[in-house]
Amino acid sequence: MRLYPKTKRNIDERAALITPEQRQLARQFGKDFFDGNRLYGYGGFGYNSKYWHDTVRLFRDHYELAEDSSVLDVGCAKGFMLHDFKEMAPKMTVAGIDISEYAIANSIPDVAEFLKVGNAKWLPYEDDSFDLVISVNTVHNLELADCKEAIKEIQRVSRKHAFLVVDAWRNDHENERLEKWNLTALTKMHVDDWQKIFAEVGYTGDFFWFIAG
Repeated sequence: MRLYPKTKRNIDERAALITPEQRQLARQFGKDFFDGNRLYGYGGFGYNSKYWHDTVRLFRDHYELAEDSSVLDVGCAKGFMLHDFKEMAPKMTVAGIDISEYAIANSIPDVAEFLKVGNAKWLPYEDDSFDLVISVNTVHNLELADCKEAIKEIQRVSRKHAFLVVDAWRNDHENERLEKWNLTALTKMHVDDWQKIFAEVGYTGDFFWFIAG
């Protein structure tokens, strides 16, 4: 994720404006979260090639993906990352799943047929179905027990590689900033605790920490 553009954040200002009601609305993952006021989520979730174009090429090179490899995005939203995968490798098999009916209904047209509504804790795919399974800022939106199940599912459907991004912190300062920034995550842990969870559920893939700052 080192090539993913960083957004400047005024965390203290945002924290002063966020209410429990806004977090509850954001967790519905509907229009307000994706395309409503910035306080509820993205504040307008549209495609921009700068966000995934370089990152998907890094995925391809790092995991040595071929033209006919298969990729699953767990928490695909409107399918922007999968769009860039298909643009890069038209013969690639892509699939996406997201809990948001709104996001799937408003997905980018060229990959819409490959996306479905569903929950990460139960992935409707056979064992060892994909060369690479990616999940960015998704499984931490589940309660801990369901989060563990989702990570197990990601491991199950991957036949080669997996890559997770989760909310995490390394010290009290980062924890405080994450609590202020967070809208939707229900499972947020110290990086050491995340690694214990990965070991507990048998996750052998790669991971990246989202650190609020």
